[in-house]
Amino acid sequence: MRRVVLWVVGYGLVAALPCGCAGGGGDDGRAPGAPTGVTAEAGSTTSVHVMWNAVSANPSVSGYEVYRGGTKVGEVRGSAHMLDVVRLTPSTVYVFAVRARDAEGRLGPRSREVRATTPAAAAADRSAPTPPGEVTGRAAGSRAVQLSWTASTDDRKVVSYDVYQGGARIHSVGGAQTATVVTGLRPGTRYSFTVRARDAADNVSPAGPPVRLITAPGDDEGTDTAPAGFRAATRLADGAYYIDLSWVPPRVDGVVTEYQIQLDGQPATSLVWGGTPPRGKATYSFYAGPEAGVGHRVRLRARLPDGTWGAFSAEWAVTTGEHR
Repeated sequence: MRRVVLWVVGYGLVAALPCGCAGGGGDDGRAPGAPTGVTAEAGSTTSVHVMWNAVSANPSVSGYEVYRGGTKVGEVRGSAHMLDVVRLTPSTVYVFAVRARDAEGRLGPRSREVRATTPAAAAADRSAPTPPGEVTGRAAGSRAVQLSWTASTDDRKVVSYDVYQGGARIHSVGGAQTATVVTGLRPGTRYSFTVRARDAADNVSPAGPPVRLITAPGDDEGTDTAPAGFRAATRLADGAYYIDLSWVPPRVDGVVTEYQIQLDGQPATSLVWGGTPPRGKATYSFYAGPEAGVGHRVRLRARLPDGTWGAFSAEWAVTTGEHR
C-alpha cells in the first residue's frame, strides 16, 4: 500500500492517505528514508549523545551513519538507534545528522540537522556522582517497561543518566530527567535494568540497585505506549463536516513523529510531522463528508522511536452535526 501526500498543515505536519497504488514507500527497493526524531544532548564536556527513530525499509535497514557537520563520525548496526560522539571540545556548538543504509548498501538522505553544545571545562574533577537511588520499574505491556529513580548528587552537576540492560548501555537521558520508558522489548521475557549517573567530567557513578522485570505475554503493546487524553468532536465548516482530534503523545524515549488514525475500524490517515512535533497537546482535523447524522468511531496510535507501533488510544464515538 502506498501513501500519497495530500497537504501540509500546522507544525509542518504532513497528512497522507492510503491508496491502492502499486509500489511506494520502502517496498519497491528504493533507498531508505531519512531518520526522524533525531536529538543530540551533551553527555559530558567532550561527548554528545545522538538518538533517532528507527527507519522502516525494504530491504531492511542494516546500519546508520552519524555525521558531525559534513564528516562521518560513527556508524552503528540497524538495530541500534543511538551513538555517543566523543573526543569533542568543551564549550562548543556541534551539528549532527543521521543517514540510514539498507542491506544492499544504499544510503538514504540525511536527517534534519540538530545542535548540541558541550559544557564548559571545569577544574579537575575526579569525584563521581552518587548512585541513583530507589530505582523502580514496572512492565508496560509486552514490549515496554517504565523505569524511575531518585536523582543522584554531584559536587558539580549531574549531566546525564545512562540506562543499562544487563551489561549493555541502551540509552541516556538528561540530568534533569529521573524516569524513562524503554521500548522494543520481547513479550514474556525477563530483563534486568540499572541506572548510572554521569557528570560533565565523564565521571560515572556506580550502578543504582537493579530492577528485574518480566514483560507481559502476548503482543498488547501496553497502554503506556498509547496517546493519552484522546478526544474527538465534529464541526461544520464551508458546508462540510470535519472531525477535530486532540491528544497528548505517549511518554517514550525519543521523539514521536508519526501517527496512524483509524476510522470505523479501518486505517484512514497517517500523520507525519516534518518539523518539530509538539511535546504537549497535539491537534489534527480531517474531512468527514457533507452529511449530518453520520456516526463514526475514531482512535489513533503512535509509531514509537524503535520503529514499532504503540497501543491504540481509547476509541471515541462522534456523530456529524452533534455537539458535546
